[in-house]
Amino acid sequence: MISLICCNGRPPDHKLLKRVASDSGLIIAADGGARTLLDAGIVPDVVTGDMDSFQTEDNGLPSSTEILPDSDQETNDLEKALHLASGRGSTEVLILGAGGFRLDHTLKNLSVMQQFDDLFTRIIMLDDYVAARLIPSPFRMQTKPGTAVSLFPLSGRVEGIITKGLRYPLNDEPLENGLRDGSSNEATQAEIEISYRSGALLLMIPSAWPLPL
Repeated sequence: MISLICCNGRPPDHKLLKRVASDSGLIIAADGGARTLLDAGIVPDVVTGDMDSFQTEDNGLPSSTEILPDSDQETNDLEKALHLASGRGSTEVLILGAGGFRLDHTLKNLSVMQQFDDLFTRIIMLDDYVAARLIPSPFRMQTKPGTAVSLFPLSGRVEGIITKGLRYPLNDEPLENGLRDGSSNEATQAEIEISYRSGALLLMIPSAWPLPL
């Protein structure tokens, strides 16, 4: 089952949000993400979080929406929502509204994505511009020549990266924060291939629906 988690960051375009919601079996609002969903005309199945950004009463939600407050301050609202998605049997998660306002929140949410990656077949974080996923090794993706492709070593360092179908290839080379990243590369073929030996490698491509990731 695919779950949509909407966070309380910069709201995505309503068209994108509705397209993702229509393909999702479970819609979870992470605290103030409930307001983002309602503004787009989408009713969440569940709202969870510490509720510091969303009123639990007189909030415009129907009685069918579950309200599950969680006051634990050792986890953020996205962590709470991902725990919930895993417990409800989700195999894939699409996260929207996870960035765009506070940089510390964006970085934390990227860290959370890495933390939970092993619990799901895939977790994709997307906004109006970029879709990001931690990719397995090896990884293949259908694309179009000219498509922007960026690689980022989310674990700090990723070893032994080999790419095929990119304008600037890597041949058993590392990427490391502060030394070398893989931003602003470009697909040159209809399929790209990426493998690596160790680390957590984040792939970012232009946001589109349906996603090829």
